[in-house]
Amino acid sequence: MNKKKIILLCVVLVLVVAATVLLAVFMPDIKMNINAGRYTFETANLAASADRVYFLDTGSSDAILIESDGKFALIDAAEDSDNPRNFESLVFEGREEYVVDRVKKYAGDENGKVVLEFILGTHSHSDHIGGFDTLILDEDITVKTAYLKEYDESRIREYEIVSWDNKEVYEQMLDACEKRGVPVVHDIPAEPFGFGNLTLQFCNTETTPAEEGVGENENAVGLLIEKNETRVFLAADINNLDGDEDRLAEQLGKVDLLKVGHHGYDGSSTEGFINALSPDIAVVTNNKGGISNTPLKNLNRVKAAVYETGKYGDIIAAIAEDGIHLQLTE
Repeated sequence: MNKKKIILLCVVLVLVVAATVLLAVFMPDIKMNINAGRYTFETANLAASADRVYFLDTGSSDAILIESDGKFALIDAAEDSDNPRNFESLVFEGREEYVVDRVKKYAGDENGKVVLEFILGTHSHSDHIGGFDTLILDEDITVKTAYLKEYDESRIREYEIVSWDNKEVYEQMLDACEKRGVPVVHDIPAEPFGFGNLTLQFCNTETTPAEEGVGENENAVGLLIEKNETRVFLAADINNLDGDEDRLAEQLGKVDLLKVGHHGYDGSSTEGFINALSPDIAVVTNNKGGISNTPLKNLNRVKAAVYETGKYGDIIAAIAEDGIHLQLTE
C-alpha cells in the first residue's frame, strides 16, 4: 500500500470515529425531537383555553396539575427531600417546594390561596407521592379529597420492602391528610366522572394479584382525560410486567397525548401499547436524555412528537376546540 492510500485510510478512520462520537453526543436530542415542534404556540394564546394539563419540571418524578373551568386537581407531587431510613441509594433532590410554588402560581387565587378538588397518589413511590405531605400541610392549600390505593407491604416484593421507603412516604401522606382533615379514598373508583369541561376516568384501579409479590409500579393508577374528541392519558408508572399495558391498550385505544409511563424507562411503553394508543404527542417526565432507547423507538415508530420536562421545563398542554397546543417554558 503506497503512502497516499495509507494517509487516505487514516483520514477516513478519523472521520468515522469523529462521526461516531458526534452521533453519541447528539443522537438523543435528534431522536427526541424528530417529530417535535409541531404543537407549540405563544404564551399569549394560552388564555384561549381554560382546560389545561401542567406537567411540572420535577426531574425524573411526576407532578401534574389539571385545570378546567376554574377547578384544579393534582396528580402526584414529585420527589421529597426525606430519607427516613438513610439509604444512600435514596438520596435524591427533593422537589416538594417547587411543586408547592408552581401549584400556587398556576392555581392560586388573588390572595394566593389554592383549592384542589382532589389529589391522586398514583402509587406509593417517593418520586410520586413524596411531596404530598408538604403540599397538604401548607395552610394556603386546601385539598377536598385524596385518592390513594392502600399500601399492603405483604403484597410487595422483598427488594422494595428492604431497600425503598414506600411505607414511610405512604404513612407521611396519610398523616398529613389526617392533620388537615382530608378524606382519603383507598378504593379508587373506575367510573368516568365530570371535572369542569372534562371527563376523567381512573384506570388500573383494581388490586394486582400478588402470589409472589409485585412492585408498586404494577399498582400505579392511570388517568384518562377527555374533552369532546380529544383524549389524554397519564400513564403514571404503569408497565407491562403483569400485562397492564396489554389490558389497557385494548381498553384505551387512540389518544392525542400520552404522559409516557415510568419516565420513559424500559419495561413501560411496550410496542403493542404504543401502537394501540398511537399518541400524536408524548410527554416524558424525566431529565434531558433520560428516556431509554426501546420506548423512544416505539414512540418514533408512531411518529409521536416527544417532549421532556427536563429539556423544556414545565410543559403546559391546552386542550382547545381544535385539539392540543403546548406551551414550553424552557
